[in-house]
Amino acid sequence: MFRTALRNVLAHKARLLMTVLAVMLGVAFVSGTLVFTNTLSNALQNSSAKGFDQVDVAVQARPRDDVGDKIGKTPELTRALLDESAKVPGAASAIGVVTGFTAIADKDGKLVGDGFQSQGGNFWGDKDARYPLKDGTAPRGANQVALDAKTAERTGYQVGDTVRLSVDGPVLTPTVSGIFTTDDGNVAAGGSLALFDTATAQQLFGKVGTYDEIDVKAAAGTSQSALKAALDKALPGDTIETTTGTQLADDQARIIASSMSGLKQGLLVFAGIALFVGTFIIANTFTMLVAQRTKELALLRAVGASRRQVTRSVLIEAFVVGAVAAVTGLVTGIGIGAGLKALLGLLGATVPDGPLIVTPGTVGAALAVGILITMLAAWLPGRRAAKIPPVAAMSSVHATATTKSLVLRNTLGALFSGAGVAVVLAATTMSGSDGQAPMGIGAVLLIIGIFILTPLLSRPLIAAAAPLMRVFGVSGKLARQNSVRNPRRTAATASALMIGLTLITGMTVMAGSLQKSIDKMASSSIRADYVVSMANGMELSPEVAEKLARTTGVTDLSPMRNTPARIDGSTEYLTGVTGSAFGKLTQLPINEGTFAIGGTQVVVDDWTADSHGWKAGSAFTIGYEDGKKQQLTVAGVYEGNEMISGLLVDDGLLAPHRTAADDIGDMQVMVKTSGGATDATKDRLEKALGTNPAIQIRDKKDISNEIASVFTLMLNMLYGLLAMAVLVAVLGVINTLAMSVFERSQEIGMLRAIGLDRKGIKRMVRLESLVISVFGGVLGIGLGVFFGWAAGELIGTTMPTYELVLPWARMAFFLLLAATVGVLAALWPARRAARLNMLAAIKSE
Repeated sequence: MFRTALRNVLAHKARLLMTVLAVMLGVAFVSGTLVFTNTLSNALQNSSAKGFDQVDVAVQARPRDDVGDKIGKTPELTRALLDESAKVPGAASAIGVVTGFTAIADKDGKLVGDGFQSQGGNFWGDKDARYPLKDGTAPRGANQVALDAKTAERTGYQVGDTVRLSVDGPVLTPTVSGIFTTDDGNVAAGGSLALFDTATAQQLFGKVGTYDEIDVKAAAGTSQSALKAALDKALPGDTIETTTGTQLADDQARIIASSMSGLKQGLLVFAGIALFVGTFIIANTFTMLVAQRTKELALLRAVGASRRQVTRSVLIEAFVVGAVAAVTGLVTGIGIGAGLKALLGLLGATVPDGPLIVTPGTVGAALAVGILITMLAAWLPGRRAAKIPPVAAMSSVHATATTKSLVLRNTLGALFSGAGVAVVLAATTMSGSDGQAPMGIGAVLLIIGIFILTPLLSRPLIAAAAPLMRVFGVSGKLARQNSVRNPRRTAATASALMIGLTLITGMTVMAGSLQKSIDKMASSSIRADYVVSMANGMELSPEVAEKLARTTGVTDLSPMRNTPARIDGSTEYLTGVTGSAFGKLTQLPINEGTFAIGGTQVVVDDWTADSHGWKAGSAFTIGYEDGKKQQLTVAGVYEGNEMISGLLVDDGLLAPHRTAADDIGDMQVMVKTSGGATDATKDRLEKALGTNPAIQIRDKKDISNEIASVFTLMLNMLYGLLAMAVLVAVLGVINTLAMSVFERSQEIGMLRAIGLDRKGIKRMVRLESLVISVFGGVLGIGLGVFFGWAAGELIGTTMPTYELVLPWARMAFFLLLAATVGVLAALWPARRAARLNMLAAIKSE
């Protein structure tokens, strides 16, 4: 039986080619994902570990828990603590580390790199072992800065040039004193690093006389653990904690691995979708092979082969196919992993250098996925083949499904579909995250149900195309009849395409609806002409609001400044605003009370009000940072959204309670002008802030365009990832048609003999492919719209502005795409059918 199985694989290698390709693509996706993420993770970890080469033990402040009604303050690392650390037995030296955000503008005034990776720090003394100078000298004074070599190379800055910088808003113009090299992971990943002398860095980052960290270097012969023990003994343990450089590197490696895990899981989900679609092709292929070899299998049964042996022979064939597909998929996946790393570089992302990582786990996963998926998909056709009685098989090539099996299948399909619809509808009545799991379960049940019912659905849906098919005469009529001749085969082929289009359509409906809803939220809740914020999402200096207030044409302005306070025993953040102006800058729906902010009158969003049991007129007590308490009154409850929410308080009430050590910053500043949102007004505001690349000045249109670009990027990425599933579905259509042509060789020969020319044969096969593909497209788009609507209902419970938007143009394009898939997939099978020798085809069995 083993030799028979191998002989069958070699005999049908052409017909198994598409199955190999389908499995290979899925395996390549899996192995490529693992190679790419492992390679990237390893490169980032190695780069990060180099950054800790100069750190034997790091001394950091231990965060204090909140106590009573006072907001807990993190202890400060002072110069005295640094000197004490340097004197500990076993310590060779100690340096203070100061870090913060620093945006660098290139010579064209644009932000260098990603804002989130634009960092600043301090250069310790005249020679800092962390940052070897490549050119120039160490920075001294407020008017000098040193730049990392990669940033200098990208921007063209040299020693002596003036560079434009921004820390929290105002523009600085120091001179480049030196260029240094570094192993800093952010720089290796495409970020920038600017270094000031220690005193300047402390002043700029609001840490005068203190450090973020103290790095201690061990003396020769002293281990990191011994130095850590000595520091723990000498320093106050209740406020200070120490960590070895090795531990810091390990912690950073774990963080990188964790962040890469999300990317890996996301890519593997799409690889799983492609493999799931591939199972339809595998099952279809082996079902057709078994049907075509029914007499052969019956003969084996007649000469003594048992049912198990017949099943095993089919599984051996599947094993060989899976093994070939897995090996070729693994090799292809390694190439994909290397290609993705190179693609990141072409797209402008800087990836640290490192070798391509192919772990034993990757090899094992590729082989296991390829072989197991193929064998599992082939098991049912193999089992079905073994159950065919030898005598019945010898007398009939095609074993038709019994009435009992059809009734059972349709009943199961109806039960699954009904349960799926019921669960999805029930999930739409739930709120937020509570409905996510039920909706996922309902979606899976419905997809399974529709798949089971697809043979039943194929007849009426394909029959609906009959008027159109009549246009093509005999070829059209034959194509329609052929497509419903074997409903199960048609269902399996169409379902592969259905899965991909369901996901694509559902995501398109959700993305379009969300974009419209957020756009509506921005336009309806904001009256301000402009919203000013930092490009990296950090806080603006209060100086920005002061400069804007003095700018010609500004009529109303309000910063949004977060301040921590104690309410009902827990820490919450109050948003300080200009009470007299905020109502003119926003248009928030009021659920109860009035939108009055001033004195001890505050307004609160509906979610916060519900969590505390507040209503209009409710009074509550807060504890400020300075330890004082005050009673506030809820003037009104407004409908919060993703842009504005929480407790809104007049900033004049909060200002007296801020201590000198507090970091005062604005998350954003809302501005209304006399001339409205015009290019001239925006230009005037930008000039007032020194044309700072780190500051965004956005009107409503800019906010909408930014939202649109995010959703467009997200959709394009999803389309790219789901394209693999669609490609696998195309292979399925090609495979089914090619095997169908082989199976119907005698019939095609007879059609040629009675007058149907080669063009008619080609047209028949193409139209059959077109009908099957459009059938899958209609099912996929219909399911996608339903799932998009259901998910939208769930989102609408937390987003009042959500409304369903059906992208008719894109759905028409998806249907056209399904039709195009059908036409292209039929090219080779149609050509093959037309070239069959008429007499040889009639003689074939």
